[in-house]
Amino acid sequence: MSADDRVVRARRCALLVIDVQESFRRMPFWSEADVPAFKDALMRLDAGCRAQHVPVVHIFHVGQSGPFTEDSGYVRALDWLPGSPAVSFDKHTHNAFSDTGLDLWLRRRGIERLIIAGIRTEQCCETTTRVASDIGYLVDFVTEATLTFPMTHAFSGRTYTPAEIKEHAELVLAGRFARIVNVEDCLAGLGDGRA
Repeated sequence: MSADDRVVRARRCALLVIDVQESFRRMPFWSEADVPAFKDALMRLDAGCRAQHVPVVHIFHVGQSGPFTEDSGYVRALDWLPGSPAVSFDKHTHNAFSDTGLDLWLRRRGIERLIIAGIRTEQCCETTTRVASDIGYLVDFVTEATLTFPMTHAFSGRTYTPAEIKEHAELVLAGRFARIVNVEDCLAGLGDGRA
């Protein structure tokens, strides 16, 4: 495969970086425990995509109260996230497609495969993955480049760890809505025709 062929294939992909925003650091459940590994994975994924001419798209969640409102000043990228995305979109739902213009932007560029990363694994990342698959995109869900936090079940009282939540997300997405990959396999797929 020529270098030009790899660029064409890569241009059919886009990396969606979902909700990696300062708002989360203001939430009571925020924990730094898994941030170093998440940051490392996301930075490698972002750099690898940019090196292979894959557009990086930033998605930010705008809510109606608290640190997710535009007036809060926290609907902005975490300070370590690389800037200069190809485009940014604000969303008001759990998925990145409803009323954002993202789908139109992707289709006008011939993008067929999406690479999903961001915060939270089981919430906006998983929901965006399901919607993307339902409307015809191929999806790579890069679990290690997602972040989540412990959650306590409302009825049983059991607290689920981030690792358990990620494992469940992989279970319900794999083979139905997405291909589950790590950073290295995702980036390798951009150059070998799997993307």
